[in-house]
Amino acid sequence: MTTVLQPRLRSAAPCDWPLPGGSWATLRLLAPGDVDAERAFFNGLSLDARHQRFHFGLRELSPALLRLLTDVDQRLHRAWVLALCAPGQPLIADVRFVADPNRPGEAEFALAVGDSWQGRGLGRRLTAHLIAEARRAGVQWLHGDVLAENRRMLGLMREFGMQLQPHPDGAELVRARLRIDTAR
Repeated sequence: MTTVLQPRLRSAAPCDWPLPGGSWATLRLLAPGDVDAERAFFNGLSLDARHQRFHFGLRELSPALLRLLTDVDQRLHRAWVLALCAPGQPLIADVRFVADPNRPGEAEFALAVGDSWQGRGLGRRLTAHLIAEARRAGVQWLHGDVLAENRRMLGLMREFGMQLQPHPDGAELVRARLRIDTAR
């Protein structure tokens, strides 16, 4: 039986995420016009944060990788961004999953939080959002690759009940897998 992922294009209400320190942010679907904002988000990440997200050192996004990150169909490739609620404010986080059309019910996820916003619970809230949206879209299994040295991300994955498995490509990566109906 093939799982068909249904688009759910409802955006979050404006300024619906209170942030530590009294700020507010909007969680919304990545839009076609977000190419420059996504590039700026990437450029604002430290080299270490880029390495944690992409698993190798990237000084800049190639046009092909930028297109891959921003050309989303919001059906198989679902992506959300978190932006501060003020005109012209940069993105502070990005979370997404990409369903595998060859493996119905499975999707790969990724998460990045801007350096100055890390350690404030945003990763936890974004992961909970991602799991809920994946469930609504008919995803049964989520998986993501995490650097073995990224203890904070591995701890977050454990909090949500993900299985941490050796990665087939080597010991520097860990595969985090979650059966959606068992998510905490």
